[in-house]
Amino acid sequence: MQAKKRYILVFVSCAFLAYCYFGGYRLKVAPHRPRRAQHESAKDGGVQPYAQLPSFMGYEQRQPLTNESTVVAATAAAPGKRKPPVAACRMETCFDFTKCYDQFLVYVYPPEPLNSLGAAPPSSPNYQKILTAIQESRYHTSDPAAACLFVLGIDTLDRDSLSEDYVRNVPSRLARLPHWNNGRNHIIFNLYSGTWPDYAEHSLGFDAGEAILAKASMSVLQMRHGFDVSIPLFHKQFPLRAGATGSVQSNNFPANKKYLLAFKGKRYVHGIGSETRNSLFHLHNGRDMVMVTTCKHGKSWRELQDNRCDEDNREYDRYDYGTLLQNSTFCLVPRGRRLGSFRFLEALQAGCIPVLLSNAWVLPFESKIDWKQAAIWADERLLLQVPDIVRSISAERIFALRQQTQVLWERYFGSIEKIVFTTFEIIRERLPDYPVRSSLVWNSAPGALLTLPTFADSSRFMPFLLNAMGVEPRHNYTAVIYVQIGAALGPNAALYKLVRTITKSQFVDRILILWAADRPLPLKKRWPPTYHIPLHVIALGGSNRGAAASPTGQTGPEARPSISQRFLPYEEIQTDAVLSLDEDAILNTDELDFAYTVWRDFPERIVGYPARAHFWDDSKNAWGYTSKWTNYYSIVLTGAAFYHRYYNYLYTNWLSLLLLKTVQQSSNCEDILMNLLVSHVTRKPPIKVTQRKGYKDHETARSPWNDPDHFIQRQSCLNTFAAVFGYMPLIRSNLRMDPMLYRDPVSNLRKKYRQIELVGS
Repeated sequence: MQAKKRYILVFVSCAFLAYCYFGGYRLKVAPHRPRRAQHESAKDGGVQPYAQLPSFMGYEQRQPLTNESTVVAATAAAPGKRKPPVAACRMETCFDFTKCYDQFLVYVYPPEPLNSLGAAPPSSPNYQKILTAIQESRYHTSDPAAACLFVLGIDTLDRDSLSEDYVRNVPSRLARLPHWNNGRNHIIFNLYSGTWPDYAEHSLGFDAGEAILAKASMSVLQMRHGFDVSIPLFHKQFPLRAGATGSVQSNNFPANKKYLLAFKGKRYVHGIGSETRNSLFHLHNGRDMVMVTTCKHGKSWRELQDNRCDEDNREYDRYDYGTLLQNSTFCLVPRGRRLGSFRFLEALQAGCIPVLLSNAWVLPFESKIDWKQAAIWADERLLLQVPDIVRSISAERIFALRQQTQVLWERYFGSIEKIVFTTFEIIRERLPDYPVRSSLVWNSAPGALLTLPTFADSSRFMPFLLNAMGVEPRHNYTAVIYVQIGAALGPNAALYKLVRTITKSQFVDRILILWAADRPLPLKKRWPPTYHIPLHVIALGGSNRGAAASPTGQTGPEARPSISQRFLPYEEIQTDAVLSLDEDAILNTDELDFAYTVWRDFPERIVGYPARAHFWDDSKNAWGYTSKWTNYYSIVLTGAAFYHRYYNYLYTNWLSLLLLKTVQQSSNCEDILMNLLVSHVTRKPPIKVTQRKGYKDHETARSPWNDPDHFIQRQSCLNTFAAVFGYMPLIRSNLRMDPMLYRDPVSNLRKKYRQIELVGS
């Protein structure tokens, strides 16, 4: 009997211990929460996005709080109402690749006809900018049969039914589109979805079907990964093109600023997004932490204000927002009513490192951009740990983060055009046969938009990545001589002398003559002997080859020859270096070899002899162009200059057709356009070598340089180019490379002022 009691006691004890263990585990998985937290969770669909975090983690151990598996696992365990499931679309199931095999072209639906009152359908300024960017780009096609992607003429940016930009009756309008096909191969741009009080992310007011969503404020749960594209939220005054450059004027190290962390913005007294912003006052100390909010917004703010509103409003008015951005190391980016915020792009532009407080937000272009290099993640539930997180980041890390904010802003986020084109390129890389750019290309200057993967099989052939990858340019150069006048070829002719000079260079690989003159080609025996140097002569103008390769799109024998044909990516050019020459250039062999030596040290830039400058003319409120000798220059003419052959490919396949048309119509300015292109890519000026006052054969009477209207025309081109780029890419420089002791090692004992080198070291 005693033994039986002992067995029963042991069994009961084991059962009790098992109950405590498994019951306690369940309690740990789903702990009790305050009533307010339960209310907020119910309004947001009962989603508990993240597993529990330790009480504190250092910055180096933190990971972005957008891990899909963690979110999904937590959601499965969370009680309450769930959000509607997202259609399981993938590129393989909801996209027709066969439409994209030839070219990646985008069709924009024409505007809807006027209604019975004669009014045009509503469309916001920002949506008009999106359509303009597409229609004026190389992506655009007016033929729907040739299109890979379709963009709606219906404004879908603002789907908040209380907004003045809300477009009604979208479902019926979509049904009338001839190529809708349940949204297949369509892309829908959206900035705002849902409305008060829950601002439901999935609430667009219409069924997007199989269309790709390019959407702001996307969450991990609602985004169809590998199909949709997360874009940034931008305001109504956002520029169409280029826009303002990054605000970081210098990269001094260490980068100490007046404030460590700052935020100025709205505070929501109640409702979704209110908990985080209502708690920011706990971080404010008025010294290195400035967190100022105001509840003075909306029509009924006085009826909704709490006891802290008056004090917050007074503190809010003490600080200027622009000054805070420029004088803060970190900028807090808390969620608003939706996950995204205007603060994100504003912080990037200012070089203020974003500190993100928006759990489950999928950052813009997150599939390509490594945001760990430019932003800091924090958790809304661990707000009080934010000061310790930012203080734990080293000065070296801060410096790198700030530099990356400027790269990303200028390459992907500075204008609506860049945001739209980046979206297209992300989709384009999903096509089966299109080469994929590496993470290095996407996350370093000049970025993916200016790195065309169809140029070469490897990124190491890109001029701006040579130094970053520790690779030298391939040896030797191809001399390309553009012949526009075509004077009689003889031993005393400038062209004859130029070819003979080039053949004596120790670095020349081959010579390419582009004959665009009206005169017939000279006989082979008329050319000077080139010995072992191959000489290729290509007739441009009405020839089939020249016309077919015209970058302006004209073809056939009747096509007008374009001066831009000098920058076509000819297959005869096999070297990295291209020496571009006018037929009347007068240079000796040493000058050519020295310029090539300098170019090998700066393969991403234009290196040459004839320099020009641009300036802002206040009297005309326009850009001016001058050939006068000044203390600076910003253009090196391609009549005698080295550059990388990739720029020929970029000039022909990337530049806006509006720019090429301007060159075509004026038969001028192609060298200015090439300088703007290279400076736009590198954000660096060209390099002038030696101090040569004349590089032209002035005996050539038909030279366009003798035309009095020449400079007027070039000044007009310069202003047209700047307008299409959206800003002035040219950069001034005072640097000149002289052959005297260039890179020559000199004995320290022969230096007269040896102590100067020790200053600042």
